[in-house]
Order: sequence, then C-alpha cells, then structure tokens
Amino acid sequence: MAAGLGAESDHQQQKIIADFDPQKKPPKRNKYAFACAILASMTSTLLGYDIGVMSGAAIFIKEDLKISDVQVELLAGTINIYSLIGSAAAGKTSDWIGRRYTIVIAGAIFFAGALLMGFSTNYAFLMVGRFVAGIGVGYALMIAPVYTAEVSPASSRGYLTSFPEVFINGGVLLGYVSNFAFSKLSLRLGWRMMLGIGAVPSVFLALIVLVMPESPRWLVMQGRLADAKKVLDKTSDSKEEALQRLADIKEAVRIPPECNDDVVAVPKNGRNGEAVWKELLLHPTKSVRHILIVGVGIHFFQQASGIDAVVLYSPRIFEKAGITSKNEKLLATIAVGVTKTIFILVATFLLDRIGRRPLLLSSVGGMIISLATLGFSLTIIDHSQKKLTWAVGLAITTVMSFVAFFSIGLGPIAWVYSSEIFPLKLRAQGMSMGVAVNRLTSGIIGITFISLYKAMTIGGAFFLFTGIALVSFVFFHTCFPETQGRNLEDVEGLFGNFHWLRDSKAAKKTARASAAKNQSNGDASSASNVQLVGRGVTNGNN
Repeated sequence: MAAGLGAESDHQQQKIIADFDPQKKPPKRNKYAFACAILASMTSTLLGYDIGVMSGAAIFIKEDLKISDVQVELLAGTINIYSLIGSAAAGKTSDWIGRRYTIVIAGAIFFAGALLMGFSTNYAFLMVGRFVAGIGVGYALMIAPVYTAEVSPASSRGYLTSFPEVFINGGVLLGYVSNFAFSKLSLRLGWRMMLGIGAVPSVFLALIVLVMPESPRWLVMQGRLADAKKVLDKTSDSKEEALQRLADIKEAVRIPPECNDDVVAVPKNGRNGEAVWKELLLHPTKSVRHILIVGVGIHFFQQASGIDAVVLYSPRIFEKAGITSKNEKLLATIAVGVTKTIFILVATFLLDRIGRRPLLLSSVGGMIISLATLGFSLTIIDHSQKKLTWAVGLAITTVMSFVAFFSIGLGPIAWVYSSEIFPLKLRAQGMSMGVAVNRLTSGIIGITFISLYKAMTIGGAFFLFTGIALVSFVFFHTCFPETQGRNLEDVEGLFGNFHWLRDSKAAKKTARASAAKNQSNGDASSASNVQLVGRGVTNGNN
C-alpha cells in the first residue's frame, strides 16, 4: 500500500516537473475544437453586453423615467439574481436535451428579454424585460464553459475554456460602444435602442448551433458511443488521445470497457439525477467536498472583489474622480472595456503555458494593490477642496490596472477551473452551483454599491473590496491544486488532501535544480567544444 502511494506521489512529481519544464513546447491548437469553443462561448456575449450597456443606459433611464438611485441599483443588479433561475434550470436541461440545444434556449430567452426592454414604456415593464433576459443570461453562463471544457483536448483546455470570459469582455466593450453611439439620439429613443439592439446577437447564436457537434461526454451519457467517438476524433490531438478520452468517459459513466457497440445501455447510476445532488451536497466524498468548496469559492471571490461594481458603475466612479461630461464618462468606460478585452486575450495564451495557479495568484496580488490605490486616490479626492489632477489621473489609472489584473487571471480562471474540476456525473450540477453563487454575489454587489459608497464613502467601499481580495489570496494559495495539462477524468485525484501542495513545492525545487544542472552541463559542454575547435584550428595550422 505504502509502495503504491509512493509510486503515485513519484508519478505526480514527474507530471509537475514536466509542467514546469522551461523548454516544454507550447501546446498545439486543435482547429476544430477551437471553432467549437468559439461558437459556444459566443453565448457569453449576452451577459457582457447587458453589463456594459446598462452602465451607460442607466444614466439616461434615470433622467427619462425619473427614478431614484435605489431603483437604478435594482435595475442594474437584479438581472444577476434572476439569472439564478436560468443557471439552476440549465444543469438539468443540458443533461436532458444536450449541451447544444441548451444554447438555443439561452439565445431565445435573451432575445425575448431584449425586445421587452427595448419596447418598455415604464419602469415596471422594463423590470419584466430584465427578469426574462436574466434567465437567458443564467442559461448562457452555465452552458458555455461546460460545453467548451467537454470538447477540448487536455493540451489546450485552459486556452479554450477561457473563451467564455473573452466573449463576456467583448460583450462589455460592445455595450460601452453602444452607449456612446446611441447617446446622440433623443433621450426617449437612445436608451431603448441601447437595450433592444441586444436581441440581434441572440438570433445569430441560436442559428450557429446547427453547425456545432454535441458534447462527446453528453453523447456517452446517452449511450451513443459511435457519435461520441466521431466528435472525439475531430477534437483530440491524436487518434490515441481520442481513444483514451473515450475510455475515460466510459469509465466515469460506468460503461464496461468491453462495450464497443454504436449504441449501448447506460447503467442507471451512470446518469445524472436526484442521486447526483445527494452525492454533491449530502454525502460528498472528501475529494468532492474539496472540489465543491473550491468551485463555489472561486466564483464567490471573483464577484466579491468588486469587478461588477467597477464595470456597472464606472461612469459614477469617473464622476467621483472628477469627470463630469457625459461624453467623457462614456469614452472613459470604453477605455475600461478595451483594457479588459486586451488583457483577457493575453490570458488565453498564458493559461496553458504557465498554469492556472501562478496566473491566479499573480492576478489577485495585482488586484489588491490596484484596489487599495484606487481607494486611497478616491479618498484624497473626496476630502480635497480643489481638483487634484494627479489624484484624478491615479484613480483612472488604477481602475484600468484593476480590470487588467482581473482579466488576466481571476476573470477567466474562475470559469476554466470550475468547469474542469467536477467529476463528469456532477459537472452540470456543480457548474450550476458555481454560476448561481457567481450571479448571486454579483447581484448583491450591483444592488448595494451606490448605497454602500454613500454609507462609507466611495474610497471606503474600495478598501472593503481590498480586504475581500486579501482573503481570497489566502484561500487560493491554500486550497487550489494546479490542473494544467490533466485529463478531466484525472483531475478529481488532486483533491481531498494537501499532498499536491507538498508535491508541487518539491517538484518545483527539483525542476529548478534539474534546469540549473542542465544549464551547467550545457555551459561545460560548450566550453569543451570551444576548446576542441581551438585545438582543431591549431592542428590545422600546424
């Protein structure tokens, strides 16, 4: 038994050493899996657009409908509460009709919500539209990362599974641009166009499903092995990997390895159902409990750090910083959107090169510094009798640095990590719980931010977010094993103990020593070669 554990530990160390090998080549990109990830992740544009467009539309809605700050908070934040319904329903729906058609449902519901908001005549009508759109957002948020993780090969899963966050950021930027473009229209028409135009991408999203394959893991859960194999052959880096992925999924669903028919009967305990929730919440194993805490925790801290306060209320933050012109505030928000989009694109290239854990810890460290500096600069501005240009510049710069650090790490990693750590039979429900916590936390921040900064000053609000980010850093450092390069079916073995932390430190130390030794040997070899060449030249001259 001890020998077995020792062998497993040695195997894990070798895997970690390989992951930290500085000479390891970047992973190749499977073009078909890349296309699937792009198409599925486009659903996340719906949420991003809604967040971005509401930041500016709220200025004009308040003026047109004569609503209070509390009503503005409810308008901006409640869509995230409503999305809980969608994310809760999406897990069961995706197991029932498949991942593909769940994307169609997400697009159809958001389409209806966007039309209702665009044609709303009063605040109550507008809130009905927000409710419907929120359900569509919940569906989209849950299904995009799950589908992408399930079609992606292990070598590029982090890269591909970060795409939903890329499209959220792209949607935010589109929302900001829409605000600026339609702000030139009349007061009554402008904000309605901002909200109603969101129906257009949802129609496109519902149509692209026709060219997408179904998730191979869902196909195996239905016993459709031949169909699953076809998809795996296209989305894997090699035929051998496709066969291994199929074998791993069959094992997870409890289909005997010798079953190779095109269609097979799936054991009842291999299907998701009521027993899944019991295993996830009531009787979890040690590893599942650890996974649940981590999967839910990362979504909580992603939003509790205050990102949606910055994105939703950036015009108000810039106003507090000293920017009073509507046009200038909207242009500043576009700069926020551009910054977020650029850095999320950078993150996609780093996730499978340097890993989730180092990128996450670096990201949160930068967020802590940015939030503390933003709180300091806004406090100075609040207590100054005259305009301090340096403080205004510092506040704007730290808003940009905060969204940059968020987008390069915590933003995409929350979706990547939570979509890959849950075992197959728990994945849809586990991801639904993560999305639910994400949206609930975001909703609370959105609904309370204006009241919060009025109660404790805007600088104090960002000092509070700084404290939350500090707690998250400790949580991530303590609880998060590295999952880079692992097959989805192997990830569960990393959880349930802290051996991974010990092994990771030991492996890093060994890897550095090995790299130093190789470098030393290389230098010695080079020196020897130089000497030999020198001797050869001398002999030749003689």
